[in-house]
Amino acid sequence: MEKLLIRQARLIDPSQELDTVGDVLIEDGKIVKLGGDIEASDAQVLDAHGLVAAPGLVDMHVHLRDPGQTQKEDIFTGCRAAAAGGVTSVLAMPNTIPAADNVKTIQYILEKAEQADARVYVAAAITHDLQGKTMDDLQALQEAGAIALTDDGRPVENTRFMAQAMQEAPKLGMRVVSHCEDLFLAHGGIMNEGEVSRQLGVPGIPAAAEDCGTARDIALAAAYEVPIHICHVSTRTSLELIRDAKRRGVAVTAETAPHYFSLTDQELLRQDADYRMNPPLRTEADRLAVIEALQDGTLDAIATDHAPHTPEEKANFRTAPNGAIGMETSLAAGITFLVEPGLLTLSELIRLMSTSPAKLLGIDAGTLCVGAPADIVLFDDKKPWVVNPETLHGKSRNAVLKGRQLVGRVKTTICRGKIVFQDNI
Repeated sequence: MEKLLIRQARLIDPSQELDTVGDVLIEDGKIVKLGGDIEASDAQVLDAHGLVAAPGLVDMHVHLRDPGQTQKEDIFTGCRAAAAGGVTSVLAMPNTIPAADNVKTIQYILEKAEQADARVYVAAAITHDLQGKTMDDLQALQEAGAIALTDDGRPVENTRFMAQAMQEAPKLGMRVVSHCEDLFLAHGGIMNEGEVSRQLGVPGIPAAAEDCGTARDIALAAAYEVPIHICHVSTRTSLELIRDAKRRGVAVTAETAPHYFSLTDQELLRQDADYRMNPPLRTEADRLAVIEALQDGTLDAIATDHAPHTPEEKANFRTAPNGAIGMETSLAAGITFLVEPGLLTLSELIRLMSTSPAKLLGIDAGTLCVGAPADIVLFDDKKPWVVNPETLHGKSRNAVLKGRQLVGRVKTTICRGKIVFQDNI
């Protein structure tokens, strides 16, 4: 049996309200002991003095592009990027080619992921090919191994299908994660509708497009008394809708992404398509509202919406597809923009990026408890570094935080009890 001893790390685990210096002993892929001065003469020792040891991050919103678009990313390279960012579990979105709307595709993803550097969970499509025309066999998708349902990349246009999925999912032990958008309002837009879009003379996506989609799905959750998880929230009004729904006892949870608490649509003035994603970067008022919602519990998780595209695809500002990569920079973004300014504690950040998403997905992750899987990130929370897209570990280079100095560097990532990433810088 393989043994690994992490020595003298700052152990942060929100699931146990733990923040102390100690050791972690790993054996046969599990955490078997936690505490001070653990002795294990036959174990490989990792000296973690000065580093933080936390549960591996759980990114509940990732596009791996496999199958069908492996020129952008594949399961192995996506999980390699995840490991470099301290992410040990990912929820893969279904907008692959073919879409993850059938048993064969789901089984392909899960089988390939068995040899990858992170654990991959699958969100299956609610409708065939994400087109909103025909409802998928949700039970068959669950039996194939999917744990969540979404048409992410698009909203579920047919409200009846969305209501049906939201009612069936709890019976199947699944979670509906919703891309909230009114496509009629968003039609033709390539960035946030506002001062910057008007200055550039390009069509915008109004905040109302997201807000109307959010309102619809909250209304369904309230009417049918079923859960809904709202993806990549970016606007003040959507946050207020979620906050109000929670106050009323509606079973709504929500996530945001690092770019929504760190950047605004001012970045688009450089006309670089790497800063285009959907939902788009919003205003400073929206950015501050996202931070407030992270602080007060309106938002339950931080995910990346990691969306790789090739440099050729991103070359034209007006015609490029939406999306930015972010798994390798997400922890550092949280430390830089939230922890360093004193807006959140490091423990609160780990809860949002690991413990809470693991609980939302119902997976065995997000904890350093004895007996838990040995999925752990070791990082230097004071280490500055500059994001260079050319040194990242995935296939694509469309990093939204490129060229920026961030604080917080992942040094070692352990998944299934094995070291899957080490930073030697």
